Amino acid sequence: MTSMFKTAMLAATQLTAAGSLTAATAAIQRALAGDLPVPTPHAPATGGAAARAGGPRGDTIDIEARWLDAREEYGSAQGPANVVRPAEPATGRMLSGTHTAPAGTRDYLLYLPPQAASASSLSLVVMLHGCTQTPADFAAGTGMNKLADQHGFIVLYPGQNKSANQNACWNRFNPRDQRADAGEPSIIAGIVREVLARYPVDATRVHVAGLSAGGAMAAILADAYPDLVAAVAVHSGLPSGAAHDLPSALNAMKRGSAAAASKTGASGKPKTGASGKPVRTIVFHGRQDRTVHPANGRQVVDAALAGWPKDALTVTQDTRRSPGGRSYTRTVHAGATGRPMVEQWEVQGAGHAWSGGSPDGSHTDPLGPDASAAIVEFFRAR
Repeated sequence: MTSMFKTAMLAATQLTAAGSLTAATAAIQRALAGDLPVPTPHAPATGGAAARAGGPRGDTIDIEARWLDAREEYGSAQGPANVVRPAEPATGRMLSGTHTAPAGTRDYLLYLPPQAASASSLSLVVMLHGCTQTPADFAAGTGMNKLADQHGFIVLYPGQNKSANQNACWNRFNPRDQRADAGEPSIIAGIVREVLARYPVDATRVHVAGLSAGGAMAAILADAYPDLVAAVAVHSGLPSGAAHDLPSALNAMKRGSAAAASKTGASGKPKTGASGKPVRTIVFHGRQDRTVHPANGRQVVDAALAGWPKDALTVTQDTRRSPGGRSYTRTVHAGATGRPMVEQWEVQGAGHAWSGGSPDGSHTDPLGPDASAAIVEFFRAR
C-alpha cells in the first residue's frame, strides 16, 4: 500500500467521523484512481494556505485552501486536476474623484459593478450621506454596492467637506443651497453630469437617495432638477424648503415644517420633469426618530402627492414585520399600470438610522426592513 493511498484512506476515515460521507466516498474514489487525497477537516495541512487561514473552518473543507496547498506542493499554477478552484464572486470597482464647480469642490466615490465593463446602458443611484458620515461609511452601512453587483447599476457617493459644514452635513437649510444652478445642488448635479459623460449611464434613469441631511438634500435635488432626477428616496430626512436658516432647520427637525407643507417645493413650482409628471418618491422614516421628527417624512410624501391630479393614484396599505422584529407600515400610491409613484414606509420602534443597514456603517438599524432593497426595487419599477 503506497503512502499516498494510506493518506487517502485516513482522510476518508476522518471525513466519515465528521459526518461528511459524500466527501469520504469521493476521497476513496480518488485514492483508487491514484489521484491526490484532500486534507481532512480535523487534520489540515500544516503549511500553505490552511496554515495561513488559521486552521480548519468547523467541519467543512476549505476548497480555496485545498487548491492553494496543492498548487504549492505540486508546483503548478493550476493545482492538481481533481481540485477545482472556486469561482470568484463578481464584484466591481470603487473609484475616487474630485469635482470643481463655481459653487465649490467636492470629492466623491464611484462604484462600478462588473456589468459596467460590457453594458451599453446602466442606471445610476446617487447616495447622499448624513451628518458625521463619509461616502465610504455610507456605502458600508447601506450595502448598496452589493445590490449594484446584483442588479447592475452604478453608485455615486458625493462627499461633503468639513470646511463647508463642520459636522459634514449637507447645508439643506441655506437658501443658496436649495435651488438649481447654485450652491451644493449645483455641485452634486455637476458630479452627476460628469458621470453621465464618462460612463454608460442612461440619463433617464438617474435616481437619488439620502439619509437625514442627505435625505433633505436629495429632496432638494429632485425639486431643483426634476429633469435630471427620475426618482428620489428620502430616508429620515426633511422636505425641500423645510428651512431658511439654522434655527428654522432645528425647529423643523423637532416638529416638522409648516413652510414645507405647501404644495410646491423650494423652487416655487410643482416638482415635475420634462414628461410633466412629478418625480417618483419613496420615503423611509422611523416612528421613534428623536432627531428628525416623523412628521417630516409625511410632509415629503404630501409634497410628492401634490403634483398628481386628484384621484390619479390608487392607494394600498399593509402592515408587516421585518425579520429583525420591527413592525412597519407600507403605503403605496400607484399609477394606472400599478407602478408605484409615491411610497411611504413607517417603521415602528426605529430611530434615526438607515433601516435594515449593516453595523459595518454608522447610523444603521439592522432590525428594520431592508431600506436599500426596497429603494432599489422602487427605482427599478418601470
